[in-house]
Amino acid sequence: MKKTHRAYLELHFAVFLFGFTAILGDLISLAATTLVWWRVLLTSISLLFLIRGGRQLGALPRSLILQYMGIGVLVGLHWITFFGAIKYSNASVCLVCMATTSFFTALLEPLLLRQPTRAYEILLGLLIIPGMALIVRSLDWSMLTGVGLGLLSSLLAALCAIHNKKMVDRADPLSITFLELSSAWLFISFLLPLLYYQNPDLPFWPRDWDWGYLLILALLCTTLAYVLALRSLQHLSAFAANLTVNLEPVYGIVLAIFLLQDNKELNPNFYGGGLIILIAVFSYPLLKSRFEKPAVEQQ
Repeated sequence: MKKTHRAYLELHFAVFLFGFTAILGDLISLAATTLVWWRVLLTSISLLFLIRGGRQLGALPRSLILQYMGIGVLVGLHWITFFGAIKYSNASVCLVCMATTSFFTALLEPLLLRQPTRAYEILLGLLIIPGMALIVRSLDWSMLTGVGLGLLSSLLAALCAIHNKKMVDRADPLSITFLELSSAWLFISFLLPLLYYQNPDLPFWPRDWDWGYLLILALLCTTLAYVLALRSLQHLSAFAANLTVNLEPVYGIVLAIFLLQDNKELNPNFYGGGLIILIAVFSYPLLKSRFEKPAVEQQ
């Protein structure tokens, strides 16, 4: 098998695992903050073996480590709001909201990295508005908190992506991931006492099947998926990779329909709004390739 074909298969499998994350978030009985605490703990332990007990971290400057840890706080907040969106609505609603991440990135990246604003990115961002309007109109009022948390999670994911883009070349990817996730665990560890002070009856220890779901979430949907995605990017273009990653909400929504029967809670307007958003998402890399190619050729 050619390396490119293998890379496509590995990336698709990684994206499928990322999409499966939402399903597990719905199945695990723990509250969102506690769920994320266990996820980042188990993932950090598995990554510790991959980075040879942390010996690779010794060569990194302290200031750089602190910057990665700051991004890790954003990662922790992103995952808390992600699973919170699932708990307050369902997996399908959360995944459609997460499809807006690339457009939050398009809006924020020029501001934070001082890059020029692209008109087609703004237009695609505006296309999302009628899609979200259809989705909100289709949902019961009890799910709107989940929509708000899903959009906040999408915004935080965009901030994580932008900051990681600035820092990604300054250390190896596995060390970066370990620093970010372990710092997310430390941050959430400070939040947990406040959570349980306000809600002392919330369960902390996973129950029955929760242990199995958490292990799948941490080891397969996080560690393995991340390693496969990193390895595949060595043989794929950025365009091909972005187009494939955009399939995450598609895989997740299909899984939610078959495994969780989310379609029973949703009406055609939801899927119409979701389709508008997905069209915008898949149009983005196509338009990016079309409009930015001439600029490259002139150089």
